[in-house]
Amino acid sequence: MKSFSRFAQRVGLGVMAALLASVAFQAALPQAASAAEDPAVTWSVTPADADGPDDRSWVEQSLDPGETRVEHLAVRNLGASEVTFALSAADGYFTETGRFNMLPASTPSTAAGLWIELPESVTVPANGTAVVPFTIAVPDRAVPGDYAAGVAASITSVGSDDGATIGIESRVGFRVLTRVVGELAPSLAIVDATSDYRISWNPFAPGRATVAFAVENTGNTRLSVTGQVEAAGGAAAFAPSDEAIELLPGDRREISVVLEDVWPLLLVPTRIAASVEVADAAGSWEPAPGAAESVSLTTWAPPLPQLVVLLALGLIVVALVARRRRSRREVADLVEQAREEGRREAWSTSPSSDRVDA
Repeated sequence: MKSFSRFAQRVGLGVMAALLASVAFQAALPQAASAAEDPAVTWSVTPADADGPDDRSWVEQSLDPGETRVEHLAVRNLGASEVTFALSAADGYFTETGRFNMLPASTPSTAAGLWIELPESVTVPANGTAVVPFTIAVPDRAVPGDYAAGVAASITSVGSDDGATIGIESRVGFRVLTRVVGELAPSLAIVDATSDYRISWNPFAPGRATVAFAVENTGNTRLSVTGQVEAAGGAAAFAPSDEAIELLPGDRREISVVLEDVWPLLLVPTRIAASVEVADAAGSWEPAPGAAESVSLTTWAPPLPQLVVLLALGLIVVALVARRRRSRREVADLVEQAREEGRREAWSTSPSSDRVDA
């Protein structure tokens, strides 16, 4: 481990990040990356036209089945020496944190990553930029819908750790989104919904409900999902409009939402509601009411602290009633005893009857 740490220090923090994440891939806003063994080597990759970089952050297009289109990428070498970069394309996906990434070289592509052809490498002079054309060829039998891939320029560094050779790939690129023209069917599913209630043992304070579920893109278009969870009159957003969840076809995202100030009403009606937007041909988002989804469930929220308080109050009332009844009986007994003593006293003090002699 010590020798590995020394190696990591030599290659720098940027390369360690690449080792942990498999790639250093920037999707939305391409940035410069440092080469593994030479921190002076930095580069960026952006969409371009034949004349050089343009103002796009990524490539987004609509193509018919069987159609081919030529695009360009620009590799800018920000270092002080000439560098040869490896070029690659692979299927793209969104991570759990919503960041776009592309499959590592060790994982074969099965969809849009196979549609892209580009040179294996490009050599870029110091402080120079190279524009590289690449071809996107949609198969004749491609199913309509949205597909994601990524293209990247990379450098692989080689080090050793206890005699073993270690290769670290650092790559930078951007996403390539292709919509195959045809019938689109946006669809969202909310699945595996569960809820749990955390009791507040303060009987005068509400508890907390946690609702867990997953959203799945079951259609063939890219979706932007927002929504909220409602319970006992309260609500919490799981994807506000400024933090919408983007899902490619087939994507699934696990979500957990905490609802504060939920009173234990034994059975609390809970509802998960999601709104959906779909990207149009120009990449703008449009509402898709037909793809909206909602799920209802019941949260078990036993009012134990409140029941304990009610039980204690009930016992106090029962004790007070019993004490009052006992006091009444004692008073009645005392009154009856006094009456009896009064009768006895009256009988003992009354004059004797006259006797008649025969």
